Amino acid sequence: MKQYILRNVKPDADGYQKLIDFYLEFKDLFWEDFELSFESWFSANLCAPLGAILDKIKVDKLSDVLLINMPQSIQHIFQRNEFLSYYGFPKILDDRQTVIKYLKLKPEDSKFFTQYIKEELIGHRGIPDLSERLKRKITESIYEMFVNAKMHSQTKFIYTCGQFFPQNKSIWFTITDVGVGFKAKINERFGSDLSSAQSIKWAVQNGKTTKTDVTGGIGLALLKEFITKNKGKMQIISGNGFYSFDSSQETTQDLDGDFPGTIISMEFKTDDTSSYSLISEIDINNIF
Repeated sequence: MKQYILRNVKPDADGYQKLIDFYLEFKDLFWEDFELSFESWFSANLCAPLGAILDKIKVDKLSDVLLINMPQSIQHIFQRNEFLSYYGFPKILDDRQTVIKYLKLKPEDSKFFTQYIKEELIGHRGIPDLSERLKRKITESIYEMFVNAKMHSQTKFIYTCGQFFPQNKSIWFTITDVGVGFKAKINERFGSDLSSAQSIKWAVQNGKTTKTDVTGGIGLALLKEFITKNKGKMQIISGNGFYSFDSSQETTQDLDGDFPGTIISMEFKTDDTSSYSLISEIDINNIF
């Protein structure tokens, strides 16, 4: 039985490369089960792309995975966020209130997704103080990503997960699909020849959309503005393209091999003591 070890996987270019390497190792398997073990660290929000990869290998290659040799700290958090519930492990109580649970959703589950964002992410104890209108706008912005995955990626499932890291004073939230990526959709729509990284950068600009006769990108622009003020971070991985921005810089790079879909990860800083509102609410502190 083939074996693979994931070591020290974090939400950065190196961490996403490790997930791609894992996928590439097994993407050509057929009817061959394998064992996956973990060492050191695995950022729990990345259960979203990991679950997507495992499902794709199982469905496309008819191969089963056995999760073994998990350090107690990793197994404990994977049980608290319910990721391991999909692999025969019992759930355990999130007594530390740090997880945003792992979900595998069908594209038609959009109403459930909205409620999940309100309760699990926007309502999390670590999120900075937001006005009710801004909460709704951020929820709508993240929901727009779900809708885009539903409309454009042709994915069968959408995977989400998040994690509160109290020591790092941040919340990470990740959405993943295993459908058509940015590059194929944009180049098809506009007859262009952009790379994966160029396609992502094009898509995140305000107003950019592949929808016909529909304006788009406003939700992502609002998220970008909030993340910038919050000193958080956003990362998008599609194909072999990696895009990242924070309050100080915007970067793109090519990864070695393609992720079979799209990953969007967002970091929100929890040590931010500012109160945030939309500019129309005439808030004197950190207004938009």
